Amino acid sequence: MASKLPLLALLIAITCLSQFYRVSNSVIAPDLVRDLHLSARQLGWAGSAFFFALFAVQLPVGLWFDRFGARRTVSVVSLIAVGGAVWTAHAADAGDLIIGRAIMGLGCAASFMSVVFLCARWFEPAKLATALSWVFAGSNLGTLAGATPLAWIAATFGWRNGFLGLAAVTLVVAALFYAIVRDRPPQSTLPTTHRESLRDVFGGLLQVWRTPGLLPLLAMHFFAYATMLTVLGIWGGPYLFDVYKLDGVARGNVLLVMGVAQTLGILAYGPMDRVLHSRKKVVFGGALISAFFLGTLAFVAHPPLWLAVVLLVGACFFCAFGTVIVAQGRTLFPDRLGGRAVTTVNLAQCLGLTVLPAVTGYIVDAYGATDLAYRYVFATLAGGLLLGLIPYSRSPDNASIK
Repeated sequence: MASKLPLLALLIAITCLSQFYRVSNSVIAPDLVRDLHLSARQLGWAGSAFFFALFAVQLPVGLWFDRFGARRTVSVVSLIAVGGAVWTAHAADAGDLIIGRAIMGLGCAASFMSVVFLCARWFEPAKLATALSWVFAGSNLGTLAGATPLAWIAATFGWRNGFLGLAAVTLVVAALFYAIVRDRPPQSTLPTTHRESLRDVFGGLLQVWRTPGLLPLLAMHFFAYATMLTVLGIWGGPYLFDVYKLDGVARGNVLLVMGVAQTLGILAYGPMDRVLHSRKKVVFGGALISAFFLGTLAFVAHPPLWLAVVLLVGACFFCAFGTVIVAQGRTLFPDRLGGRAVTTVNLAQCLGLTVLPAVTGYIVDAYGATDLAYRYVFATLAGGLLLGLIPYSRSPDNASIK
């Protein structure tokens, strides 16, 4: 286990940065709206731009993983995130913010899938979900940093300086990732990369898409993580500001608790497939309970602040089951297709992260950032989780836990 600690530490570091980039708009949303003269629709599109860029390059990233390895791919691609953070720090209007977010999305396109790709090589299949839960839970330090700490930085130094500092940190982490991470454990005799002809490359992609059980799993993956992050990373802060008039630090404190809840949820879900001898049962339970919390927020008009916070925190905890879907998806494919497999599975998540913030942005814009607008948002998200369960019920339950 000691030999895996440097790998785990750098995977946590690179995904921390990705998490911070993802949620950074939420707590400083009122500042962005004021300084850049944003509408709710533009704020929603800024949230979606990050994930649209992620979605657009997932297949190339998968090919690069198989051809060049995760170590080189992540290190090089992360340099793009540095440029995105600098661009965002100098944003003058909505267009600049959207472009900056898109560039940051490109720079983070390899981060989370490198975790699945590398952990599948360094850990045995039965422990994959648990290993992923360790890294994804640790990565939520980035989510937490995007709450109260970012609110404090924005209030003290300005949000623009915060993004410049983030660019410097990203540069350091990218260099360490290249210097320390290895694509396979030292004792492995398997090749680090796979050299293929162009015909074999596209043949492998076709094999991935023809894999039985993939499409039902993608349907659920579209809604799972995207629902949680749309609440935590896009609308949680604006909701607390528009409906409850909380200031930046108070909003940050609530978002911090929501981020902690998500972290604890990831850790709780990690070993559950071995406890229940089923990954589908874990996903069904998480989706139904999450839909209940979001549905309550949708149907209770202007709940007391304490109840709204409890429901938001509960939704973040129980909606952390996406890690189980990722593990379920990775075990569908052989090692030689690992890069293409994990990024294909991630396409659904990225598409959900692109669509849900944009759609909910139109809802908030249409109803004027009122309590009713956010209730429609929560209802839409709850309905999406239930909708995803319908095709997911046909997916194979490949727990790999024996």
